[in-house]
Amino acid sequence: MSSPPKACPRPASPAGHEAPGPDPRASLPEQLNLFRLSPETPQPKTRHLQLGSRIVAYELRTGRRRLTLTIDERGLRIGAPRLLPLGEIEAFVHTHADWVLKKLDEHAARTAPRHLAIRDGATIPYLGGEAGVRVTAGANRALWDGDSLVLAARPGADLYALARRGLQRRALELFGARLAAIAASAGMAVPPLALSSARTRWGSCSRHSGIRLNWRLIHLPVALIDYVAAHELAHLVEMNHSPRFWAEVGRLCPDWREARRQLKALAASIPII
Repeated sequence: MSSPPKACPRPASPAGHEAPGPDPRASLPEQLNLFRLSPETPQPKTRHLQLGSRIVAYELRTGRRRLTLTIDERGLRIGAPRLLPLGEIEAFVHTHADWVLKKLDEHAARTAPRHLAIRDGATIPYLGGEAGVRVTAGANRALWDGDSLVLAARPGADLYALARRGLQRRALELFGARLAAIAASAGMAVPPLALSSARTRWGSCSRHSGIRLNWRLIHLPVALIDYVAAHELAHLVEMNHSPRFWAEVGRLCPDWREARRQLKALAASIPII
């Protein structure tokens, strides 16, 4: 059985690039897929088979030298020789049914999304640490007092909406400063920046409209925010995932490999607010 595969980035369309980010309501397996496939790249077909009392979805990728099973945050994927009959492929899976179900359950448990309660005295993951939450009487505003988020709220106010508003305001300020610093260090013009609330991507970029970064990156360490910003800046030079693109990422963010690994590992800690 194979170990989880390394990511295999594919070229994006020349009009723009979208890099994945977290889905606040989907399971974390969907959040950890960092790079979107190009529209021109055929998507593997999702199939289903019954293992015991469960129906299991899987993707079949043909053209491999031998039969392999891979289970990671994205689910079950099967690699098989191109001409091998589907019946033989699924029979192979059945012989490893216990292992497949066990690994699927382990990934589901490990990547369950994290819901936060927003109330006075709560804490929120913030830049790799924590920010305290204070709730006071007020006119429905979110303010920052150092690293504390103050929600000045009327009775019955939506504290979750106020917290999102405050985090997004801080994210726009911080992301803008980090993007400008990275661009300046590389002698690049600073592109326009906007925030994204995308469910499945960390960021996107376009030569026409600039860069969008997912505001939920505010929960993660600054080094990971820098990596995503550098990734999108590099796409303004190379709208693909070619070796030249990764060389550009390395120029902007020398520790990008470690940052990318940490981004995948920490995505499970992204809260749902």
